[in-house]
Amino acid sequence: MKPTEELRAEHGGILRMMEILQAVRQRMISGEKVTKDHIAHILEFLKVFVDRCHHGKEEEFLFPALEEAGIPKEGGPIGVLLQEHQTGRELVGRMNASLDGLGKGDREAESPFKEAAEDYIGLLRQHIDKENNVLFPLADQRLPQERQHRLSEQFDRLERERIGEGRHEAFHELLEDLARAYIT
Repeated sequence: MKPTEELRAEHGGILRMMEILQAVRQRMISGEKVTKDHIAHILEFLKVFVDRCHHGKEEEFLFPALEEAGIPKEGGPIGVLLQEHQTGRELVGRMNASLDGLGKGDREAESPFKEAAEDYIGLLRQHIDKENNVLFPLADQRLPQERQHRLSEQFDRLERERIGEGRHEAFHELLEDLARAYIT
């Protein structure tokens, strides 16, 4: 599997979590209770799977490989995507800051969570669209087969060392559990 195919597959899981997060947000708007544990699991997915694993693969390996292949960081797609990663981290931080209040039933904690969630969902959906339709085709075109093979090895190593064996699969199980709870 090409490294871009692996990243696209991860995008599928991330988009599924965006559906779940949207459903959680909608339940809050409707006045329904959402458990703190579910929100904590969603935030763990966003921090570990999306940021540490997925964005880690891009920032540490794919983006530098593209720079080596002549794609500029500044003034090009890489710089934009890096800024969006940072914005995403800030939004997850805002959602995380609401977690204790949400767990205590503090209705005032819901507003900043819902706002940050809405912004994050919009950001990630358009971000993934840019990567799938602009950056990844560029990578497939510009990176030689040997470099792509090395990227795949680096991705595997990052997953083993950064998130641990079996954790990727556990996150997919979490996605399915949360989807059953929130998506009809």
